[in-house]
Amino acid sequence: MARVLIIEDNPASLDLMVYLFKAFGHEPSCARDGLEGIEVARREVPDLILCDIQLPGADGIQVCTELKKEGPTKHTPLVAITAYAMVGDRERFLANGFNGYLSKPINPETFIAEMAPYLRTTVDLATQAIAQSHGWPGPTEGTILVVDNSPVNIKLSRSMLEPFGYKIIDAQCVDEAMTMLVEEQSPDLILSDVHMQVKDGFDFIQEVKADDKLSQIPFIFISSTVWGGRERDRGLSLGADQFIIRPIEPQALVAEIEASRSRKKGT
Repeated sequence: MARVLIIEDNPASLDLMVYLFKAFGHEPSCARDGLEGIEVARREVPDLILCDIQLPGADGIQVCTELKKEGPTKHTPLVAITAYAMVGDRERFLANGFNGYLSKPINPETFIAEMAPYLRTTVDLATQAIAQSHGWPGPTEGTILVVDNSPVNIKLSRSMLEPFGYKIIDAQCVDEAMTMLVEEQSPDLILSDVHMQVKDGFDFIQEVKADDKLSQIPFIFISSTVWGGRERDRGLSLGADQFIIRPIEPQALVAEIEASRSRKKGT
């Protein structure tokens, strides 16, 4: 996954960006002023740099000017971030050497998608290399049904798994998922959130396991929260093959998926 440097002096904005990048499998590092950002960027040479414009030490324009000089960061994508958006800002920042521009407040629903053009080449090549080195499935070898009421989590699953060759289908509630399972072809594995409205993941797995045609499909729970192991124990007792806690690296998630599929094939 991509290594991202965030140069930002606002703690709330910094924490949010760090959380989102980690949730999507990237490796963020931080700098809280312009001079520190220049130093860290030259030392670590990240795959992407996000830089606030209003910074102590050296402002974003100065940071950009330094990092775009001859050296290891000259060709690193650099995205400007500012809370004081004005007409003409985008053109001004691009003219000063930035590769992109994003205004605050950051929208968690769209942030990673907005960063995707700057990350795509790095992420796709790295992920495909990992997949090939481990002999993991090709494009026609695995369909995964992702069930989650959060569009962000569904996008996260797609971004983590599609580069490995999986076909992803999705549903945002249990009833929608059951309709897909009954009326369409069965997937090779179900990856389900726990906390969903109306019916939760535990309701879902019980419906799946009660249907003879669906009961043998490998079923994995994935959740951002777990209460003292009780949810994990309950999920496994209901027949889940695994209970995963986010964040998880893509290669680790693929390993869990393939292990669950292999166990089912062996039974």
